Amino acid sequence: MPASSPRPMEPTRDYPLFGGAFSATLPPGALDVSDLRPVPDNQEVFCHRVTDQSLIVELLELQAHVQGQEAARYHFEDVGGVQGARALQVDSVQPLLLENLALRSCCQEAWVLSGKQQVAKENQQAAKDVTVHQALLRLPRYQTDLLLTFNDPPPDNRLSLGPENLSLPPWSLGDFEQLVTSLTLQDPNIFGPQ
Repeated sequence: MPASSPRPMEPTRDYPLFGGAFSATLPPGALDVSDLRPVPDNQEVFCHRVTDQSLIVELLELQAHVQGQEAARYHFEDVGGVQGARALQVDSVQPLLLENLALRSCCQEAWVLSGKQQVAKENQQAAKDVTVHQALLRLPRYQTDLLLTFNDPPPDNRLSLGPENLSLPPWSLGDFEQLVTSLTLQDPNIFGPQ
């Protein structure tokens, strides 16, 4: 008997990332952007089916020259620079409890940052204040900073509120938290010989 496909309101559990080297729980309605356009090998990018929200999981080189919450700020500013943000604002940086993470055995420290970046979409002049939530999981054993980003732009007033869109609400901070805490390392060989 074939397995039934998950209903759209349910998260996708144990979704393989980076060729199966990691897995995580994705929120309902997550589309794999690599099915739509090229994505760098060190990233997994997902977009919401209806809103402009996105989730990004990135494997980055460990930035050992910054520690603690300054490491979270460093990556926030770095991403803002890459995206051409016109303004950056950090609202809060908090430690993330390691015992809540599936990656607790290899994560030395974890931080969650909330802020805003003023960015314009491709081919558009007007910039929007995008709320950005980032979780930084530091994996020094693998010389890696694992950065998870939830981009939550303001709702688009032109967004159709037809019945097909009401069935898939925007993602919440709880959805992002579930992604962060469920992220699991399946194959450490992704980091090369240790």
